[in-house]
Amino acid sequence: MAFTHRTTNSGTESLAADPKAESNVGSSSSSTNHLAPKNYAGAVSGLVDQLGKLPGIGRKSAERLAFHLLRVREDEALALAEAIRRVRQDVRYCSACYNLAETELCSICSDPNRDTTRLCVVEQPRDLMSLEQSSAYQGLYHVLLGRIAPLDGIGPDQLTIEALVDRVRLGEFREVIMATNPTVEGDGTSLYISNLLSEFPVQMTRLARGITAGSVLEYANREMIADALTGRQKL
Repeated sequence: MAFTHRTTNSGTESLAADPKAESNVGSSSSSTNHLAPKNYAGAVSGLVDQLGKLPGIGRKSAERLAFHLLRVREDEALALAEAIRRVRQDVRYCSACYNLAETELCSICSDPNRDTTRLCVVEQPRDLMSLEQSSAYQGLYHVLLGRIAPLDGIGPDQLTIEALVDRVRLGEFREVIMATNPTVEGDGTSLYISNLLSEFPVQMTRLARGITAGSVLEYANREMIADALTGRQKL
């Protein structure tokens, strides 16, 4: 299930289901409600149905996963259930950058050795992790939790853009690196944010176009991402 940010009255950010993702699940659930044959035991049928709702998991894959869980040791199956419970209960969004965290601040925002003059803007936490694995960037991040996509009903107000503007206004950043995915929506989001931040004394840059247009950062290798960061261009 995808997540989007929700602001509570206390200002605490918690994980919440993405409405768009929920609608997708709803539309696909009609085809998965009876995913398992009726001759399966009720518990097995329910497990197959739930596994079939995961992205990229069809009927056959759901059945294979279900029967794998039936074959493994009980402690292994229960460890998976506990991991799912913990991630839903303990994981939240960092109050500063909206990365995934288990405390108020994520490990990056709380690291005193990070370069606080550079801010890299990404769409999702998984994009942040791809950039981190390249070891080519030591600044801070801001996670938008999506991208502007009018055709999907996603506008600027549904992202963390307002929080981004506040960070740039109050922070000591000298450079903001737009690292949205090289898609039509990603480029549009980058342009929109660049216009918003034009009033501030920061240099706006973007990743070099070494990453194939239409692709996403999480599938790019470390060398490609490192080159894109090193060769970033002015916006």
